[in-house]
Amino acid sequence: MAGYKETPRQKMIGMMYLVLTALLALNVSKQILDAFVVVNESMEVTNENFSKKLDNTYSKFKIQYQLNPNKVGPYWEKAQKAHQLSQTLENYIDSMKYVVIMTTDKLPSIADAKKLELRNAKRKDNYDAPTRLFIGSSPDGSAGQAKVLKDRIESYKKQMLDLVDPKYRSTIKIGLNTDGPFYDADGKKQNWEIHNFYRTILAATVTILNKIKAEVYNAEFDVVNNLYSAIDATNFKFDKIAAKVIAKSNYVFLGEEYQAEIIVAAYDTKQVPDVRYVMGSDSLSPANFKNATPIAGADGIVTLKLSGTGEGLKKYAGMIKVVSPLGDTMTFHFKSEFIVAKPALTISPTKMNVFYVGVDNPISISVPGGPERIMPSVSVGRIRLEGKDWIVSDLPKNTKEAIVTVNAVFSGKTKNMGAYTFRLKRVPDPIAKIGGKNEGYISKSLLLASPYLVPEMPVGFDFDLKYTVISFTFVTESSGDIFETKVQGNRLTSDIVKMITNAKKNKRIWFEDISVRGPDGDRNVASVNLKVN
Repeated sequence: MAGYKETPRQKMIGMMYLVLTALLALNVSKQILDAFVVVNESMEVTNENFSKKLDNTYSKFKIQYQLNPNKVGPYWEKAQKAHQLSQTLENYIDSMKYVVIMTTDKLPSIADAKKLELRNAKRKDNYDAPTRLFIGSSPDGSAGQAKVLKDRIESYKKQMLDLVDPKYRSTIKIGLNTDGPFYDADGKKQNWEIHNFYRTILAATVTILNKIKAEVYNAEFDVVNNLYSAIDATNFKFDKIAAKVIAKSNYVFLGEEYQAEIIVAAYDTKQVPDVRYVMGSDSLSPANFKNATPIAGADGIVTLKLSGTGEGLKKYAGMIKVVSPLGDTMTFHFKSEFIVAKPALTISPTKMNVFYVGVDNPISISVPGGPERIMPSVSVGRIRLEGKDWIVSDLPKNTKEAIVTVNAVFSGKTKNMGAYTFRLKRVPDPIAKIGGKNEGYISKSLLLASPYLVPEMPVGFDFDLKYTVISFTFVTESSGDIFETKVQGNRLTSDIVKMITNAKKNKRIWFEDISVRGPDGDRNVASVNLKVN
C-alpha cells in the first residue's frame, strides 16, 4: 500500500468546509443565506454521487465474492459491516437534519420536513432553535444532540478502522475530525460541539450535517476500497461467473442459419474452452459430455451454428469446460432455444391501433412457427375467441390504453411472443335526426310523417351500434316568447305536433338536451336545429 494522498473528492470537501466556516464568521445577510443554500445543494449532489460510486464498488466486490466465496468471504463480510455502520450513521444524520428543520420552521411532522427544500425554509436564518436542539442548556454542548452526534462519530471511526488490517490503518484517512483544535473568531479554543452548532443558523446547520454525511461516505469508500484491494487480484481472471449464450437472433427464417456465441461471461482469451452440445434437450449430463457434438473455437470464444431446417421451436443444451487460474477445471452448463419459421409479413397502422370502449372489438392474432396454441391476454377488460377472431370487450371508461400480450405454446412450452398497445377511445357520439335531417330546412309533412328522433352513427364508423333517444327538450318561438317542453322518450307529443302543424314558413324549431342510450351507457348528443318550410 502506498502512502496516503488526498483525492480530488477529499480536496473538494475540504474546500467546501473552508467556505462554510468563512460564511459562519460573517453577519447573516440574504446573500449569505443564498450562499449557504448553494453550498448545501452542492453537498447534496456530492453525496448522491458518493452513493452511486459506492454502489459500483460493492457490485465489483460482490462479483469477486461470487467467484471465490471462501477466499473473498472474510473481506466481503467486513465490507458489509462497513456499509451497515455507515448507513446507520447516515440515517441518524438525516434524522437530525429533518428534526432541526421541523422544529426551526415549526412544521407539523418529520414528513413535512423531508419534503421541504432548504431554500424554501421560512426561518433558515434562525439560530435559536438549532442551538437549543444541538447545544441544549449546557455551556459546552454536552446536554444537546451535538454531543450525541460526536459520540456516534467517534464510535463509527473506531469500528471502521477495526475492519482494516492494522498494518494499513495508518494509510486510511477516516476524516470526521472531532478532536480539533477548533477556534472561534477571537482565537479562543472551542470544542467540536460549540464550534459547529452554537448559534449556528438553520441554513448552516443543515449544510454542516450534509458535510458530515459526505465525510461518512468518504470514510466508507476508503475502507471498502482498502478491503477490496486486499484481495489477491492475481487469483481472479473473470468478472462474472456465468455461461452466456449471445444469439444474433432467436428467430430464424426457414432455410437460414442460426448463430450464437457461447462464452463464459468473463473469459480468458489465452484459453480454448471445451464446448459440446446436444439438440432437443434441456441439459447435458457429464456422463454424456464426450458423446455430444463438439464445437471448435479460439481466443476463449466458441461460435455455435445450427441449420434452420423444419419449422417450430428448437432447443439445445451443453457444457463449457475451462481451466481456472488456480489450475482447476471449471464446468458451466448452458441451454437456449430458437424458432424456425417461414418468412411472414405484418403491417400495422400504429396510429390507428384503437379499441372502442363499450363495444366488442375484433382483432386477428397469428403467430408464425406453427404453435400448438395461442394464448392472448389483455391488461384491462377481457378477451375471448369467436370463430377465427379474438374479441376484446368490457373495457373501462377511464383508462387510456390496453396492452394485448400474446403467448404461444411450442412443443409443450409457453413462449412470450410480444405485445401490442392499443389506445382506448370513446365511441363517437351518434347524430340525432328527425325525418332524416339534423339541420337546415324540413317540410311539415316530413316532420309529421316521422314524428320521432332517431340517433345514427357517423358515416364511416364501422361498428353496428344501436342508440335510442330517451329524452329531449323541444324549443321554439311562440307569440314572441320562447316555448320549451321536456319530453321523455323519442316521440313528439301531441302539443308539439299541433305547434308544428300551425307553424309558419321559416319558423325555427330546436331539439336540445338530447339524451341517448347505447351499449356503453347514456350520453348527451348535439342539438337538432331546423327551419320549417
